[in-house]
Amino acid sequence: MFHTAPDLTTVKDMFKKVYLLVLLAAALACKAAPSKPIKVSAADLVPDEKQVIVCKKIAELIANYNYKKVELNDSVSTIIYNRYIKSLDENHSYFLASDVKEFEKYKTVLDDDIKEGNLNDAFYIFNVFQKRYIEHVTYQLAQLNKSFDFDSKETFIYDRDKLPWPASQKDMDAMWTQRVKYDLLNLKLASPDMVKNKATLKKRYESLLSQANKLSNQDVFQYFMDAFTEAIDPHTNYFNPSNAANFNIEMSRQVEGIGASLLSENEYVTIKTVVPGGPADKSKQISIDDRIVGVAQGKDGEFQNIVGWRVENAIAIIRGTKGTTVRLEILPAGTSAGGKPKIVEMVREKIILKDQSAKKEIRTYNSNGKSVKIGVISIPAFYIDYNDYKAGNPNYKSTTHDVKILLDSLKQENVDGVVIDLRENGGGSLMEAIELTGLFIKSGPVVQVRDTKDQVDVEKDEDTSITYSGPLGILVDRFSASASEIFSGAIQDYGRGLILGTQTYGKGSVQNAIDLDRVLGSPIRDKINQLAGTKKAGAVSTGSQSTYGQLNLTIAKFYRVSGNSTQHKGVTPDIQFPSLIPLDKYGEDTEPSAMPFDVIEKSDFTKAGDFTSVLPQLKKMHDQRMTTSDSYKYMLEDIADFKKRDTENSVTLNEAELKKQRDTDEEKALVRNNLRRVALGLPALKKGDKKPKDEDLDFVKREVGQVMTDYISLGSKFTSVTTQ
Repeated sequence: MFHTAPDLTTVKDMFKKVYLLVLLAAALACKAAPSKPIKVSAADLVPDEKQVIVCKKIAELIANYNYKKVELNDSVSTIIYNRYIKSLDENHSYFLASDVKEFEKYKTVLDDDIKEGNLNDAFYIFNVFQKRYIEHVTYQLAQLNKSFDFDSKETFIYDRDKLPWPASQKDMDAMWTQRVKYDLLNLKLASPDMVKNKATLKKRYESLLSQANKLSNQDVFQYFMDAFTEAIDPHTNYFNPSNAANFNIEMSRQVEGIGASLLSENEYVTIKTVVPGGPADKSKQISIDDRIVGVAQGKDGEFQNIVGWRVENAIAIIRGTKGTTVRLEILPAGTSAGGKPKIVEMVREKIILKDQSAKKEIRTYNSNGKSVKIGVISIPAFYIDYNDYKAGNPNYKSTTHDVKILLDSLKQENVDGVVIDLRENGGGSLMEAIELTGLFIKSGPVVQVRDTKDQVDVEKDEDTSITYSGPLGILVDRFSASASEIFSGAIQDYGRGLILGTQTYGKGSVQNAIDLDRVLGSPIRDKINQLAGTKKAGAVSTGSQSTYGQLNLTIAKFYRVSGNSTQHKGVTPDIQFPSLIPLDKYGEDTEPSAMPFDVIEKSDFTKAGDFTSVLPQLKKMHDQRMTTSDSYKYMLEDIADFKKRDTENSVTLNEAELKKQRDTDEEKALVRNNLRRVALGLPALKKGDKKPKDEDLDFVKREVGQVMTDYISLGSKFTSVTTQ
């Protein structure tokens, strides 16, 4: 239920004055204490003083500095309320109708609560949700003692978001009984051993209870702040301290730690992957599914037992500054819980998340008997190690640095053209979007940014060198957003490359990351820590992790050099493909609080080329291939099937009927998959066969390479970039 912003964009030298004003205002921040909360049970989660202060400060920052000016009033309060209830119980499966009716008194008071830093109403709603959740999972556990009739004609409605909340406890129990029956029937279709199936479900439900009981007030605060900020605009987001750390790791594609991913399994923090070359890998003492039972800092620090901890809290003390030592108590995979753990000592390092960085491949096509090599560079995000950049390290990790190396490599391998794959690239650093564009154009404006005072700043590529000047294609889809749209929009406006794929997301707003620790200042933090007193058992020292978290505040709006905003409409490809991603469900134009599309004056720029004369021929060649392409036909069928399934909301609980339906679907899927494989020149699979790894099943990427091959065969008819 946690949401992260699609990207982080930073405008150089904008809002320096604003930031100074914010810091000045922070020095005047008054003390605030939460009023008495409304109790649901003894186990209630309650807000703390830090959250009260953060809530008020976020409201103040949004009111004064957010690009989209929205008054925090009763109307907005209703939107916040609806979003909050939806985030907790979108499927109408936990709250009773009477609960929701009681909550309605908060609809028009949440705005006042937020301005005052009063979180009691929001926490009360959550605590009722938590109570209901635990009740329902406990009820599920009790149902496992009963027998079920899988021969009856019964239907389970699993998609309830358009249905009313259950009117009574009896209705609620009936719904959850059906849910247990459905879970058991799923397992029964795979194995007739009901004793084993019930044990499996018991373990699953107990795990859900365990995770629910580990929720903290930070989780509640995150849910509520999401509802608040996204009611203002979709991309102003608050991140609590742990989410802020994860967000910034995503941005830099680097982390300082031991080089392992962790997951909570059966009360144990378990190692699930190990980064090659990282400290965990080099220790030769850590394997997949090992369990971490204790953590100690330094060579002689005291071990903290972390059994039963939330994985986020464990990660916070396992990560740490490069060069520092951490010791772990490890129970090797397969060892009993009573076994003696081994101690593994490691020195933390900076870990490069290579799997999440730009990558290249080469695809070969045939054009009239001539071999054509197309280099494809896949970019998952516009990332940058901002700390290294600020420190002046010339080798800081970034998208542009990585892509430049890949382009140089592709040129040495004599590729005839290059495709930049930006599918599912949600954006990232604005600076990286500008610098990446600069690898393909001589120089000039890349994007225009209009601030809250309607002042327009033109961000330019100042570097006159060109890394790659050959045929270029940019592949985008509905989840290509923000920085991806800046880059692809600039390439299109300059006529530097062909844009291929589907209409992009349409996120044309700029966010600035505000470190709330800097805004609120250390005197307040120290006072709060003093008031908090000593740590409770199991509390976590997070080292350098922030105290207050981070606010990504919308401060400006993007415009292409042509003057068109990328907001709402995104970038329209030169050659379009049908979208596997439903355009009516995902995209800026589906967000109720999104800003509109508009246009400003165009920048002064010189086009690098013009595809006007060649595009009709390229479209014709592409369309002709599609009329005879089985892969294209199967793609359209997949889209139609998805739309059909999306309208379904129930499933039969009759074993014979469900088995027949599953068998039919499975057979249909196998036939369809094999038809698709044969169309791509791959061998058919038999039932039960596993798909070989790294198989090329990406029809869209194949066809985009073919379009580029067509373009090259037509003589690459666009003006050379060197004529700028």
